Amino acid sequence: MSRYYYDFHIHSCLSPCGDNDMTPNNIAGMAKLNGLQIVALTDHNSVLNVPAFFEAAKRYSIIPVAGMELTTAEDIHLVCLFETVGQAMEFGEAVGKRRTLIRNRVEIFGEQLILDGNDEVTGTEEFLLSNATSITVDESVQFVESCGGVCYPAHVDREANGIIATLGTFPETPAFRFAEFNDASNIEKYREKYPVLADLPVLVSSDAHRLESMREAENCFELEGGTEAEIRAQLFRKLRAGLNR
Repeated sequence: MSRYYYDFHIHSCLSPCGDNDMTPNNIAGMAKLNGLQIVALTDHNSVLNVPAFFEAAKRYSIIPVAGMELTTAEDIHLVCLFETVGQAMEFGEAVGKRRTLIRNRVEIFGEQLILDGNDEVTGTEEFLLSNATSITVDESVQFVESCGGVCYPAHVDREANGIIATLGTFPETPAFRFAEFNDASNIEKYREKYPVLADLPVLVSSDAHRLESMREAENCFELEGGTEAEIRAQLFRKLRAGLNR
């Protein structure tokens, strides 16, 4: 078994308020410098930069994971991860049908750039990506799993768009398999305060929107190794089992 250091919550320049420097190649390069081995790209309500990130990650020997940060109808953020690009693209199409379409104001939120694997701009997202979708928290787990993915509440220890800050508690349903913390030092006090979190496994990720916010290697999985696809398959077996395998 080997340790694979991860960050499963990183935004590219497609996300509102994401720096234009957050290109697929820059993200992969910074991840390499920081000692990470497995990295997920999780733009707001879109997966359009995932294919480019997979291409860029190969140049830096980073194992890429396809993802999205979904905004629910309640304005709660959920991290959604997929084993394959195909699954992520299918999910992106499904989410696209449930988005609230308000035109992006570039002067406020940024350009929302779509890039190719060489960091060349191929387009922009016309509608603001951070708006709430019509997908509720209650339907979220089944909605994501129908496309082969896993989902869990993002940054539960933060006020902005955290499930606890929004609902006042960590709900028993839907039955999330784990939760994400932004700051590992908050885990124990939140577990003491919210009973559902007491026995729930957790992940810790950066939610980086800028290169300087990407973190060095701190959190890891123990996996057997193998090809990129084999390592990713092992990771998803753990995720689907609630991190207990």
